[in-house]
Amino acid sequence: MLIRLLGAFEIEVDGAGVSLPVGAQRLVAMLALRGRTGRSRLAGLLWPDTLEQRALASLRTGIWRVNQAAAGLVRAAHGVVELGLDPDSDVDRLIAASRAVLGGSVEDDDDPPELATGELLPDWEDPWLEAERERLHQLRLHVLEATATRLAERGRYGLALEAALAALRADDLRESAHRAVIAIHLAEGNVAEACRAYDLCRRTLHAELGIEPSPSTAGLVRPWGGAAAQPSPVVPVSPVPSAPGRRSRAVPVSRGVPVVASGSAAHSRAAFSAS
Repeated sequence: MLIRLLGAFEIEVDGAGVSLPVGAQRLVAMLALRGRTGRSRLAGLLWPDTLEQRALASLRTGIWRVNQAAAGLVRAAHGVVELGLDPDSDVDRLIAASRAVLGGSVEDDDDPPELATGELLPDWEDPWLEAERERLHQLRLHVLEATATRLAERGRYGLALEAALAALRADDLRESAHRAVIAIHLAEGNVAEACRAYDLCRRTLHAELGIEPSPSTAGLVRPWGGAAAQPSPVVPVSPVPSAPGRRSRAVPVSRGVPVVASGSAAHSRAAFSAS
């Protein structure tokens, strides 16, 4: 059985699609994300504004409807509920691939893993999904940054920059993503690009949060021009669209590039490793 939760809800049993009522979809989705769950807790999460006995009755009806559509899809025994039919989901696959990257089990000659990019059930507004969405969001960001670091260390700067910029698009206030972009430019010997990336980081953090980049970020570009790592007056900003589900962020209308002397490529790569 395959359950798709990234994007619209879909379920296949033996290669055939299974149609479920909305309430039954939510039951299957929660079990796919959280695994076996106590009956009372499951009822309370799915029907939080309902009296316990009524919520438990709704759960019994939901289990019956799911098993009418696909016998054995949900199992309930001894006060716990879980999925049957050897379940697999795109979320499970995403987590497994992500753990392989973060755990260092991806071989050096492997290409970057293809990770699903859809949002978790974007049309659903259930409160219990908020924590699951944040979990996957943070996991993706860490995977993108780890992939960028690994690729840059192997000299595959184009792919490394693509991964780092993808993390930055997902969250433009994430300083570690800005730092990855800066470090990759330095590792490739593109000092001016690194200073531009730092300038964008500094102005974005200042405009949105009123703070300066951390010393670890500023230190990346300081050897190539101290002015690039110093606070400067805020310039006008204009909103641009950001990732789905996030409000628009502000970026500078004008980005100044300091005049710096370029260092050696070896020195630049050392800066990447230090980041």
